[in-house]
Amino acid sequence: MTETIATLLIANRGEIACRIIRTARRLGIHTVAIFSDADEDALHVAMADEAVRIGPPAAAESYLRGDRIVEAALRTGADAIHAGYGFLSENPDFVDQVERAGLTFVGPSASAIRAMGLKDAAKRLMGEAGVPVVPGYHGDSRDPDELAAEADRIGYPVLIKARAGGGGKGMRRVDAPADFRAALEGAQREAEAAFGDPHCLIETYVETPRHIEIQIFGDSHGNVVYLFERDCSLQRRHQKVIEEAPAPGMTAEMRAAMGAAAVKAAKAIGYAGAGTVEFIVDASEGLRPDRFWFMEMNTRLQVEHPVTEAITGLDLVELQLRVASGEPLPFAQDDLAIDGHAFEARLYAEDAARGFLPATGTLAHLRFPEARDGVRIDTGVREGDRITPHYDPMIAKLIVHGPSRAAALGRLRTALGQTRIAGSVTNLAFLGRLAAHDGFAAGDVDTGLIARDLAALTARPDTPPEALAIGALAELGLLGESRAARRDPDPFAAFRGFRAWGTARNVARFGSPDGGRLDVPVADQGDGLFVVEAAGSAIAVRLLGEREGGEARVEIGGRVFSAGLLRDDRSVTVFLEGQPHRFERHAPAAGAVEAASGERVTAPMPGLVKLVSAAAGDTVTAGMPLLVLEAMKMEHTLTAPRDGTLAQVLVAAGDQVEAGVLLAALKPLA
Repeated sequence: MTETIATLLIANRGEIACRIIRTARRLGIHTVAIFSDADEDALHVAMADEAVRIGPPAAAESYLRGDRIVEAALRTGADAIHAGYGFLSENPDFVDQVERAGLTFVGPSASAIRAMGLKDAAKRLMGEAGVPVVPGYHGDSRDPDELAAEADRIGYPVLIKARAGGGGKGMRRVDAPADFRAALEGAQREAEAAFGDPHCLIETYVETPRHIEIQIFGDSHGNVVYLFERDCSLQRRHQKVIEEAPAPGMTAEMRAAMGAAAVKAAKAIGYAGAGTVEFIVDASEGLRPDRFWFMEMNTRLQVEHPVTEAITGLDLVELQLRVASGEPLPFAQDDLAIDGHAFEARLYAEDAARGFLPATGTLAHLRFPEARDGVRIDTGVREGDRITPHYDPMIAKLIVHGPSRAAALGRLRTALGQTRIAGSVTNLAFLGRLAAHDGFAAGDVDTGLIARDLAALTARPDTPPEALAIGALAELGLLGESRAARRDPDPFAAFRGFRAWGTARNVARFGSPDGGRLDVPVADQGDGLFVVEAAGSAIAVRLLGEREGGEARVEIGGRVFSAGLLRDDRSVTVFLEGQPHRFERHAPAAGAVEAASGERVTAPMPGLVKLVSAAAGDTVTAGMPLLVLEAMKMEHTLTAPRDGTLAQVLVAAGDQVEAGVLLAALKPLA
């Protein structure tokens, strides 16, 4: 490409760092990674041409240390720094640091970032530029009484929103005045923790909202174009789950109006580089060009940028590097067209059934579908890597592209079904159910879809008896041996546990959900046929092939299929029809029996205790908030499991706790 950028330092980690490295490598650019102590064996470190240790695991002491990052760039002879998204990507002071050091920042100017960095100022600026803005309060006050009065003026429901940052942090919907103050305090605490700025805006809550954003691109020569839209309406807790492009139901008139507004917004601040202008759309009467309002502008590359790449055929990172090198955009608006349809699903280590709590763990098993036929996988982890509490728990992004929305959605369902993960709780089952949702399939999407069907979408998958039967065979070591046994000249080799009289029987023992033991009897009928008593049924399982690539070929009830398997010291995991079914290996309990869950409040994940609102001796009712735990910059309220009296509160605000630690206990019921 250009000679301006010969060496690029990537000031980020995980999948976005890996994604930037891939493009830079294709363009012949030497790459430098940075890493914290927790990431020394990370994939992005292995992929880069060289890497520099930047500090301890905590982001504030590593990936947010602009001074150390700039020093690393100078030490390695880098010409430019790409910050990806998150961390320092939208920090104008960091841009100033980079440019003072004589380096190129791959992104917009510090002034453009500042103009859009605070939502209140950005909305005032957009209103002056003629861009439609959401009605609400966009002032500077932090006084609860003043903000409550503004909420009353706007009319409930209202949305409290942190003026800095994004990602759903510092956002609360409030439906009644009585709930406003507590919601405001929670939003302010979360905003302070995530962005160092507790200021919040108050806006009218759109009842049938869709979140549609426009990808724009500008250069240093005054050119700005829009690369069409992405629909990001499938959200939970204001965080995107599945994105798509183009938006379902989008008309040419609406697209042109939104594109023109986005370009106007970018030109108002002299924008150069990749950016996204986000709009809230009132979809109560379909998509109308007079029913969209500016929410914010993300002055960086978006997590969901691959769906735009899929429908345009462009590499947005390459465009960023070329624009940063001073090149003009190689196309005009009329040169751009939409090709087909694309989806992106965000695969996270999180427990959907427990309110999407972030999870940790070692990825003992990790298999993605093959990246071909319109399937793309963006990831920053490998099998054996650990998901830690220090950073965002994203595992991968699954991106699919097809000639139509229906074809692309079919590919998404297939790709999710072919993904297999063990070692951490994930949202894979949730994504699979969402991709199969009738309303989503019909394109009837809005930001409330997940909340309306939350129970069905997040329910723990039932364990099919077939999965339990296969798990029992795996636990007993009976899988993958039938062919070898049939080849063995010893006539008794085909009968594992052979007895002279009667059928050979074994029992697989697992831990049961109630903390007891689950026994699964297995009868070996010989020649690879087993009868397993699982979930009250006698299931005949015939082994048809050895275990190859972590899979066993079996026949059950006349149906032949493959089941993925993982067996470790603690559990057996069976992957059946795209879903993991984990069976804890039974170990006799040692020591005292734990109190019933109804007596205890334990930490559901590692985190920081932000607030304790009850004390020993207090009388509490079921559902009453007791503590607030912060994990990965999001707050999680822990409540009383039943009515009663608190016997103990074992933590205080500011304590760092590990998952499973006892936080509070109720007195036993008489």
